[in-house]
Amino acid sequence: MREPAFWYRPPSLLSRLLAPLGAIYGAITARRMSRAGASPGIPVLCVGNYHLGGAGKTPTTLALVKLLRELGEQPFVVSRGYGGTQQGPLRVDPASHSAADVGDEPLMLASNVSVIVSRDRVAGASLARTSGASVVLLDDGFQNPALAKDASLIVIDAARGIGNGGVFPAGPLRAPVEPQVARTDALIVIGAGDAADHIAAVLAKRGAPVLRARLVPGQASVDALRGQRVLAFAGIGDPARFFATLRASGVDVIEQRAFADHHPFTPDEIGRLVSDATAKTLKLVTTEKDMARIRSDARLKAYADRIATFAVTLRFDDETALRDFVTARLAKARAINL
Repeated sequence: MREPAFWYRPPSLLSRLLAPLGAIYGAITARRMSRAGASPGIPVLCVGNYHLGGAGKTPTTLALVKLLRELGEQPFVVSRGYGGTQQGPLRVDPASHSAADVGDEPLMLASNVSVIVSRDRVAGASLARTSGASVVLLDDGFQNPALAKDASLIVIDAARGIGNGGVFPAGPLRAPVEPQVARTDALIVIGAGDAADHIAAVLAKRGAPVLRARLVPGQASVDALRGQRVLAFAGIGDPARFFATLRASGVDVIEQRAFADHHPFTPDEIGRLVSDATAKTLKLVTTEKDMARIRSDARLKAYADRIATFAVTLRFDDETALRDFVTARLAKARAINL
């Protein structure tokens, strides 16, 4: 679904009318979050967010993969596989699976790290362990209590924060903010802005690390688009951030098209984008996640060579603080499991 605009505006009449439903939904989720989870016998680091939609979990997960490998670990990502049909547990194979099978994010991640897709997160973590994982990176699942978490790292966008602060459907939150903050071990604030400052202050007062980070475009992506006029499109949680990142990188975005998160593109839609770009002498460009869906769809892959992919990585302002936090949490988890 596409996020309603009122979620990221001051509380409105509509959000107030939906608040009773949000209170019920939030109470159920908060109660579930309080349950104890099962341990797979290896450390579990959860990368999550407080709200529906995108905040930067995928680049955060990849940054943690890189750090864990530098620490000598063998990380596996365990994902629910949102948008895919496979129940799992199964190990994602980019050569044979499509986004329709396993979801676009797991497919994208699988080109860089071993990924297990499983609706049952405990079974997924178990398969990861028997497959050689020394650490599980839980992609999302912060609000799901099935798997015990040794650390929950919450990603939040500095410009959007938690929107109007309402719980779905009155706002973007998956549960009331208080029980979510109480279970947060570290906060990762991505980008520029002050919308997350109040939550960051609460966590800092509790002694939890608040880590600042920014999305850095890949130099090859920037070089490939230098001097070109582009038509940018994206079906992610926050397309506006993608378009802003392009412009901030010096890319001349003439037109932009936003689709819902995980949008299943049709041949007609991609064909129309290609035709529009060609007619206006524009270069088509999209995100890595969107391209994962396009390249894995037999109906769409013929268009892939006509679309540029704009890659980004996450860079932390204080990488030492992140390393120290992760190292301490791994040591604590292993001491408990002895």
